[in-house]
Amino acid sequence: MSWTQPVLLTCLVVLSAITLFHGADSAAVSDKSDAKAANPQGDQKPHNVSIDLSEFFQLINVLFFTKGALRSIFMPEADASSFFKRRSRRAVKTQDEINAEQRQRLAADERRREYHEEQRNEFENYAEEEHDEQDEQTRVKTEQWREFHYDGLDPSYEYNRHTV
Repeated sequence: MSWTQPVLLTCLVVLSAITLFHGADSAAVSDKSDAKAANPQGDQKPHNVSIDLSEFFQLINVLFFTKGALRSIFMPEADASSFFKRRSRRAVKTQDEINAEQRQRLAADERRREYHEEQRNEFENYAEEEHDEQDEQTRVKTEQWREFHYDGLDPSYEYNRHTV
């Protein structure tokens, strides 16, 4: 049952955001004046609800959101449509956009180059250490073999023996 509270809270936040967004950009008249305009005689019975749903969401918006928070995220419908009209998929990019993309590409290339250079240096250091260690082990083994097989002659007698 613990998941129901976050889901309900999320739904409430989404509804309030939609209501705030709709209220900020719409020029619609409230339902009460619409009812009076549609029926000037006033035959319609008033609703029994003490607070309107839109008033409730406006109250929620005032309590939970700052005025400029959603305005900085959402834009008016006219601005959005003109944005898409200005820039279609095949539209030519401005020089500023081209320069910004080029700067991003160059920065990414530089980061990649530095990364590969660092990896190469680490591998070269590792390979050099391995090579030095292998040389040391070979030198030690060779020295041990010479000490074990030393016959007192320099150079060793076995290797200078002439076969007849």
